[in-house]
Amino acid sequence: MKKKHFYVIAYDIGDDRRRDKVVKVLEKVGTRVNFSVFECMLTEVQYNKVYSQLEKIVVRREDKVIIYPICTECYARIDYIPVNKVNGPIKIVVV
Repeated sequence: MKKKHFYVIAYDIGDDRRRDKVVKVLEKVGTRVNFSVFECMLTEVQYNKVYSQLEKIVVRREDKVIIYPICTECYARIDYIPVNKVNGPIKIVVV
């Protein structure tokens, strides 16, 4: 089995048509957690394919896509407030 890595992918796309294309790419590989944010667990091959597809859609002077790699240790410590069926149990954070 190929090793997967966790990524958070956020976007700000100025054009509706391009935005729809970006969403279609990301919906195939990840889970939407906010209007313009997806969480994705990807192999290196999948990552390269998604990156290439997004690069063909994005207009450099108008759009932005940011891909945050999350290490497995940090991934295990992600908290979701409030929790939903996709995220799992609520973790209480005391500040």
